[in-house]
Amino acid sequence: MSELDAVLGDLASDGDQLDSLVAGLEPAQWQLPTPAPGWTIADQIAHLTFVFRLAATAATDAVAFQDMTKDAQHNFDGAVNAALKAFADDTPATLLAKWRAQRTAAVTGLASVPPDRTVPWLVNPLPPIVLACAGIMEQFAHGQDIADTLGVPLQRGASLQHLVVFAVLTKDFGYLSRGLTPPATEFRFEITGPGGELWAYGPEDADQRVSGLAEDFCLLVTRRRHRADVAVTAVGEEADRWLDIAQAYRGPAGAGRRPGQFPRRSAA
Repeated sequence: MSELDAVLGDLASDGDQLDSLVAGLEPAQWQLPTPAPGWTIADQIAHLTFVFRLAATAATDAVAFQDMTKDAQHNFDGAVNAALKAFADDTPATLLAKWRAQRTAAVTGLASVPPDRTVPWLVNPLPPIVLACAGIMEQFAHGQDIADTLGVPLQRGASLQHLVVFAVLTKDFGYLSRGLTPPATEFRFEITGPGGELWAYGPEDADQRVSGLAEDFCLLVTRRRHRADVAVTAVGEEADRWLDIAQAYRGPAGAGRRPGQFPRRSAA
């Protein structure tokens, strides 16, 4: 199995888990407000459907992708909001069927990209494995919103490492979204996986260091938990500042989550 196959397998597994969470909901539950201000459970699934449709198109039809994203190049938020409106009249069953179809199409499309090729994306072309990691990030974030709304846990596993890697690669997004210049200094990330394994990235002797539990780190960089409520710590002034602005996605940071909005996670 190639590295891309492994990431795509985890992407599909995460989607299946979230699917099982929403498939049995009553129609009224799809309209429940989530912790993301203004977004219902239906909005969360519509957004994921849109993202997977973009990924599938990027992998299979570059010309069609450029046409789909021409507005997003200038107004990303507006394009996302317009995409959500396109699903507004869908019943839960219709929306769920669309999401399932686009998940399958994205995984199949990315798997078909030759190893030495990139696919177009919103800012720069990306290797298919990086786009698959971005999909894992999207499902983690929006799935967490849905799980929080329903008051149920999600089982996090191997896909966490792909999200951690993606967050390290996109370390500068938090600065860029706020109009700040990213620092030239390198960070050391030491993240503990769910089985106790250490995932380390960056120079071993770096003065700026971030460490913590993998799920907590992912909750932080997707802005689904405030830094006060996760087991993630920093050494160094810049690393500490980064914990305040960390985000693993482009565009506006959004409201994030308030300190104490959710119970603090244990470092144990």
